[in-house]
Amino acid sequence: MTEYYAQHQNNTWKRWRLNMSDCFRAKNRKGHMDAIKKFYGYLCRMKEATIRNRTEMSDLSDLEVQEYDWSRTVYAGQTEQYPDNLPIARGNPVQQLLYVDANLYHDMLSGKAVTAILHMLNQTPIDWYSKKQNTVETATFGSENVAARTAIEQMKDLKFTLLYLGVPIIDRSIMVGDNKTVVDCATQPHYKLVKRHLMLSYHYVREAMATGNYGYVWLNGKDNPADILRKHCAYGTVWGLLQPLLFWQGDTNNCQEKMTDLKSD
Repeated sequence: MTEYYAQHQNNTWKRWRLNMSDCFRAKNRKGHMDAIKKFYGYLCRMKEATIRNRTEMSDLSDLEVQEYDWSRTVYAGQTEQYPDNLPIARGNPVQQLLYVDANLYHDMLSGKAVTAILHMLNQTPIDWYSKKQNTVETATFGSENVAARTAIEQMKDLKFTLLYLGVPIIDRSIMVGDNKTVVDCATQPHYKLVKRHLMLSYHYVREAMATGNYGYVWLNGKDNPADILRKHCAYGTVWGLLQPLLFWQGDTNNCQEKMTDLKSD
């Protein structure tokens, strides 16, 4: 019920709280009901938050996708397979943009990390994901690598759903992460993996990159919207990321100027 209410209010940044609360549905503990009440109270004060439907193409000029030669690797000639019964695409093109992040040792009881993913179609947030990973990772590299594999799987699923609906998709979908080592591991043909237990996730992501239909770029963590889906964040830390997504109306290109004006007032 709490999750439905949060979904109705479009409060995507509180999904990680539901993620942790769901762990104790079978056996509630002292103080949990008070925490849920605070959660509802917070949502009631944020009624002005809503998903802003913006159909304009996103400005990705600041995200530089590195091009590499995969011809001398095991992924040479890799292409993405499309079904033969896709309908004719009509309408304006759509750009897939995805932000991914992971929080190592999020759950101190099980030691599992949390995967956080935010899907964007053009400038509209269309889906979000915050869930504990199935395995326990001992390093940030491992949790981020698993998150990247999950993100590619979801991106492909959403892409084919849109294609079957007749939506024209721009050839290259962009995935953004804030772990430089994982980005380099996925996009550089000469990168070698030394952690064998991550081998399947490693190959799955690199194979997608080799097709040329997916790009993986690095973004500073403080500018990554997926960060608000993975862990506890201070109000001042996430407010600048939330405003363009859920609060500002109209064009968001001058959001930084608006924030400066509010601070000066």
